[in-house]
Amino acid sequence: MPADDLALRYLELLKKSLLDELYIENEARLIYVWLCLLSGAPVEEETIRNIEARRPDIVGRLSQARKQGEISFIWEIAQPGGTARAVNIRNVSEVYHTMIGRKRLDNIQLLLDEIVRDEVPGDLIETGVWRGGATIFMRGYLAAHGIKDRKVWVADSFAGLPVPSAPQDRGYDFSAAVFPILAIPQRAVAELFRRYDLLDDRVRFLEGWFKDTLPAAPIEQLALLRIDGDLYESTRDALTHLYHRLAPAGFVIVDDYHDFEPCRKAVEEFRAKVGDQAPLHRIDWTGVYWRKGKTHSTAG
Repeated sequence: MPADDLALRYLELLKKSLLDELYIENEARLIYVWLCLLSGAPVEEETIRNIEARRPDIVGRLSQARKQGEISFIWEIAQPGGTARAVNIRNVSEVYHTMIGRKRLDNIQLLLDEIVRDEVPGDLIETGVWRGGATIFMRGYLAAHGIKDRKVWVADSFAGLPVPSAPQDRGYDFSAAVFPILAIPQRAVAELFRRYDLLDDRVRFLEGWFKDTLPAAPIEQLALLRIDGDLYESTRDALTHLYHRLAPAGFVIVDDYHDFEPCRKAVEEFRAKVGDQAPLHRIDWTGVYWRKGKTHSTAG
């Protein structure tokens, strides 16, 4: 089999693993049990054994959510009288290694293909990594193609999102006290890199709040800047301290542009400030990207 085919098959398998598509029935089992516990219904052994046949609604919804990178932690529990009660089981249900979905993972691959093809110099970074799935995929891409002259920077507080302090972020509290599942320690992310056999000296961790770590980060040049900080302040800090290190024709990806108004506002203000008029390209229901200094992009 040609080397390029092997690389593509490896990257496809890597995506399936990061998205937990290979074992999605186990997540469906977990959700089923939690819904039973919350509703007081008995947990049926036959349903546990044959979740796909007995609860195709759960498995189907999870599978669809993986494709789109949509939330899958709000569920309804039937109530007396034919009504339903919505429950949020986010803190116990998100067991995959990345929540960005297939379209946004495919986008990373597509842009890395363009970076390599056009010989755009620089490293790769994500600011706001959660369990590290997107950066694991970046490192996997470099490994699959034998690229040894780029690093992957993994920037996160590794303690969850900050309590909102900017007025633009009022009402958007995703801190560890509210969503402990978003606070993944650095050692856990490093361990996940190790499990994928991708932890080496070309993976660099930047631990702490972006305003503290990014200004002095020893990054000379970037080819890809992926921002997944949700908040206005986090998005602004990433752009302020890293955009000037992005090589001409390098890419910026913003994960939460269409989902969170504070994030969108920070992007729009920054682009206006630096005069970047490159068109925004939509990835899926929330993510966008643009190419620095390019009024047109050949990436889909």
